[in-house]
Amino acid sequence: MDDPDELLMLYDGPTKILTSRDVAGIARYMKSEQCRRIFVLLGAGASAGSGVPDFRYPKKGLYSTFMARLNLPYPRALFELTYFRFNPIPLYTLARELYPGRYRPSLTHTFVRLLADRGSLQTCFTENIDALERQAGVPVECLVEAHGSVAEQTCVKCRAQFDGEKMKEAVERGEVARCESCGGLVKPGVVFHGDPPPQAFSERSPELESADLLFVIGTSLIAQPFASLANLVPQNCPRVLIHMDFAGDIGMRSDDVLLLGKCDDVVRDLCRELGWEDTLEQEWAKTEVKAPSIDSTQVDGRSGQVHVTAASGTVLDDSSPGEASGLDGTSEFGVMTDAEWQEKEPKTDSLTDRLRTALEQSEKPSSHVPDPGITFVARSLSGEELFADASIGDYASRQADASISDGDSLLAVGERS
Repeated sequence: MDDPDELLMLYDGPTKILTSRDVAGIARYMKSEQCRRIFVLLGAGASAGSGVPDFRYPKKGLYSTFMARLNLPYPRALFELTYFRFNPIPLYTLARELYPGRYRPSLTHTFVRLLADRGSLQTCFTENIDALERQAGVPVECLVEAHGSVAEQTCVKCRAQFDGEKMKEAVERGEVARCESCGGLVKPGVVFHGDPPPQAFSERSPELESADLLFVIGTSLIAQPFASLANLVPQNCPRVLIHMDFAGDIGMRSDDVLLLGKCDDVVRDLCRELGWEDTLEQEWAKTEVKAPSIDSTQVDGRSGQVHVTAASGTVLDDSSPGEASGLDGTSEFGVMTDAEWQEKEPKTDSLTDRLRTALEQSEKPSSHVPDPGITFVARSLSGEELFADASIGDYASRQADASISDGDSLLAVGERS
């Protein structure tokens, strides 16, 4: 402990359900008859072992990188419908970089699959949009993608589903897909800012009230309403946090367990205690892919599962997707993962400050009210692009001009540049 006040913030009394607040205590409980219904809250830390870059990390996260590469007016524009209608290219670029098959599921994703295989996983709620849970084999009926997924796509105008194969071809060619019914823009199936969560999220959240065990893995429990899920389980339900730092109010209840560290490392230790380590490694080995292209990825239209096969032709190098790194330790996109940055930059805040920050972030209210209309000015494009096509003008005039289809002028510029 850094100072005496920290003892007042973390529960330090006896447990009520677990025999101990550690890996051994969790494993014993999971083997007991009491533990039948397990729920999982999954965040970006679960994909860190796959090499998927973190969104929010300052300067090196995907938001910051996209700001520089794609002329975003501000990071949040990447997930705003108004901006997507104006400029769909950034979100399509993100979809291409996160497209199923580009990264390999981590040990953590495989652990969730093992819970499902053993019949104890009720629901995995995930913040991630990379579809790695599907690729790891987590059944779609056990999965709630709270922020959507790049494995699905819909028309922003008529809401119709769009064919996965055609979307894959469009993403590969760097083109924006159009709805075959109404001609509207087709967007990757991610949830935009201001949108309500998917229907499955609202329908299945109450199930947490019947939980026997909750795993909170790789999430800081900041984004609402996802963060509120951790407080829906009964007071006597053990909650296990597997993350690099504190999250929410986990640690305040008698059977809360804090396992701070890399998700994959902690999961491996837990599986070793459960006697699942060999199975974990065997199932994870099945997920290995060698430099797949978008052509080698298929999404089963009926089951929703992602199937990835090795691409024919030459392999670019010996590293699997997400493992390629530059001289400075960055990923193939020049972005360090959240876990890597946390290792490189030692924490200067005291334990008390970190706990308070986690609590403050988790207590922020949830809001699904769309933001007021925002006018995007010409700074979202480079000067060269603006002078190349006088028909683009400023965004305010584009909104009033119904004759200009969403994204058309911008795409024309991209094709000529």
